[in-house]
Amino acid sequence: MSFQGAGATAFPGTADTARARDWLIVSAAALFALIALYAVFMDNGQVISATGNYLHEFSHDGRHLFGAPCH
Repeated sequence: MSFQGAGATAFPGTADTARARDWLIVSAAALFALIALYAVFMDNGQVISATGNYLHEFSHDGRHLFGAPCH
């Protein structure tokens, strides 16, 4: 019977892999959030106009909701 200490893991490197995966998920979410904020607040229709009028009007109403100047 072997005893593993409190800090030992069953598989070496598992904690490092999980930490890297978590950072990757957080980084991807932050990048997506920054792109979404740019599209809503700074774009003024150049990027989202290609998707149709519906998405433009949705983001336009979002600017009014957040109190951002858009006119």
